[in-house]
Amino acid sequence: MTDLMQAVSRLKAVLGEKLQEKMPLAGFTTAQIGGPAAGLVIADSVASLEEAVSACWQLDIPCKVLGNASNVLISDRGFEGVIVINRAKSIRFNLNAEPVTVLAASGSNLGGLARQAGIQGLSGLEWAATVPGTVGGAVYGNAGAHGSDIQANLEMAEILHPISGKEKWTCGQFEYAYRSSVLKRTRSQAVILTALFRLTQSTKEEVMARMDTFNTRRRATQPPGASMGSMFKNPAGDFAGRLIEAAGLKGQRIGGAEISSMHANFMVNHENATASDVYRLIRLAQQKVKEQSGIKLELEIELLGEWDEI
Repeated sequence: MTDLMQAVSRLKAVLGEKLQEKMPLAGFTTAQIGGPAAGLVIADSVASLEEAVSACWQLDIPCKVLGNASNVLISDRGFEGVIVINRAKSIRFNLNAEPVTVLAASGSNLGGLARQAGIQGLSGLEWAATVPGTVGGAVYGNAGAHGSDIQANLEMAEILHPISGKEKWTCGQFEYAYRSSVLKRTRSQAVILTALFRLTQSTKEEVMARMDTFNTRRRATQPPGASMGSMFKNPAGDFAGRLIEAAGLKGQRIGGAEISSMHANFMVNHENATASDVYRLIRLAQQKVKEQSGIKLELEIELLGEWDEI
């Protein structure tokens, strides 16, 4: 830890007041859960994102980029390294391209991007209107909803790699699978900077109507409040929520965390839940579903930090 703090002090000399030390992370996550990071930087542009990440790599400091942190559970012990909060939000439509495209910085809100496209009568991202994460997180994890996903829309993304620098990747290079990419599977340090999406011409009325339908469905089926979204991947031919409910865990609580009584694949922070509370629910759900159905539930969210095995 002493070596880490010395490295963070050297990083402070590079980044100045952009770097905040020993910062609690709960306020930066949708679940409102998480211990402190050794250092935290808020990057408000692609250039500042590159600067912060590159400086961490050069000083050999563990570094993790988060957007809305809607798909991450951070340990109560926090993160022994630097968290970069990605707020790079530039969006540029090319209405003269064939097909029409939109280039978005990786910190852009995915749902907001979908709504901006809809206002212009551009179709392709309606499914994303209900997704709370950022473009970078969505590209990294092949986010999806309502029968579609990032893979269906992505044309190209620019990434920053610690060894090879900037690279432009086609959709195929991400080797997408269900809620996964080669970056996520290998826990690559590469950082997504921008993403280019294909869109099609439609009408504002048609696109917004589809978004309204998806939003109505979301409100009817997904719990409000502080959560990380879907906790587990749906196994082939089944649904994680159904399996958890069948195991009798709907409404189960540990501490301030609850397996939602509305949708069992959501865990909600009701009363100042700790990451440990949620982690214990995760292991309980995996254990009971395995006993009941023989299926091992795989996490859709990422665990960040150190955890005690249960």
